[in-house]
Amino acid sequence: MPNEGDDDGTGDEDTRELGVDIGSLDSALESHEYPTTVDELIEEFGDHEIELPGGETTVEEVLDTQSGEEFESADGVKQRILNDVGAEAVGREGYSDRGGSDEGESGGDPQSL
Repeated sequence: MPNEGDDDGTGDEDTRELGVDIGSLDSALESHEYPTTVDELIEEFGDHEIELPGGETTVEEVLDTQSGEEFESADGVKQRILNDVGAEAVGREGYSDRGGSDEGESGGDPQSL
């Protein structure tokens, strides 16, 4: 098993970050020659699907608005993808699992005062 990427404890390479799973695109971007342009990336990887919590999109759909931009590394491309998927990558908008409430102290732990 390769030791690239983060391991989520299941033994599978974790390619999901911030709700976005680029799958095999991760290693393809790593082996791509840099510097490269958005147009070159779209030509080579445009049809690759990116999984989001609410569906999928393609590399072309995400990067299409960035025509002319040049990338020096795979990390730059992956960061651009994470930045540009926008609200599509958000699970439930307005939802937080961090606890707390803006509606006063009710709903908190009844034993904490």
